[in-house]
Amino acid sequence: MARIIGCVTTSHVPAIGKAMAASQQEAPYWKPFFDGFPPIRDWLARERPDAVVVIYNDHGLNFFLDKMPTFAIGAAERYVNADEGWGIPTLAPFAGEQDLSWQLIEHLIGADFDLTTCQEMQVDHAFTLPMKLLWPDGDAPPAVPLCINTVQFPLPSARRVWALGRAVGEAVRAWDSDKRVVVLGTGGLSHQLDGRRAGFINKDFDQRFMRSLVDEPDWATRYSIHELVELSGTQGVELLMWLAARAALGDGARLVHQHYHIPISNTAAGAMALAAA
Repeated sequence: MARIIGCVTTSHVPAIGKAMAASQQEAPYWKPFFDGFPPIRDWLARERPDAVVVIYNDHGLNFFLDKMPTFAIGAAERYVNADEGWGIPTLAPFAGEQDLSWQLIEHLIGADFDLTTCQEMQVDHAFTLPMKLLWPDGDAPPAVPLCINTVQFPLPSARRVWALGRAVGEAVRAWDSDKRVVVLGTGGLSHQLDGRRAGFINKDFDQRFMRSLVDEPDWATRYSIHELVELSGTQGVELLMWLAARAALGDGARLVHQHYHIPISNTAAGAMALAAA
């Protein structure tokens, strides 16, 4: 059976892509952020995952407000991105892991999750930037994109997202394969881009949430979506992707590396790597 080696969680702010394209990793503004990733890349190089499940939220490239599924999963041979208007260069297509896609689709639908199955799928910066951060040489393993709506209300509850992550873990471990899988959850942390609270960051909440992924991983499920928006900001609710990725590991996890930095483009930026117990 397949094995989950761990999960990685990271922010996906579009400005990160512009900084990478301009080779600004050592610039004073950006260096504290990029310095958080070499230990995670080193861990991935040692663990050598064969596939990655990327849990992220689409920002209007593949889905828009007229058609916004709560949960969607890719089952394509490859995944392409396009110009989103942020000034981020497009990247070469990412290889898909179709066998794992269908394993997840069949298991999750069998577990009563209603998925939109996409046999063609564009992936935006929430997918491409974390993949580039973790595998800057373009040697990322084949991927399965799993998209969770955090754009248009009503959003799935933290409890539902936790349950989805648990089911993802069950599906991977039941996969008839000897491959090693890492789960990547992208988004957040606290930020709000519009309205009266534009620029909102909640450092105390962010750090408590990050600690909880180690010592009390379902902690965030005690909050409603509206409470999480109040605590983390309208866009900070992207932490749901971190929650799902952690849930996939099961009951135990060991902290490999943790990094937190503010601000990056008015966003609290974080990264974690957790090894499965």
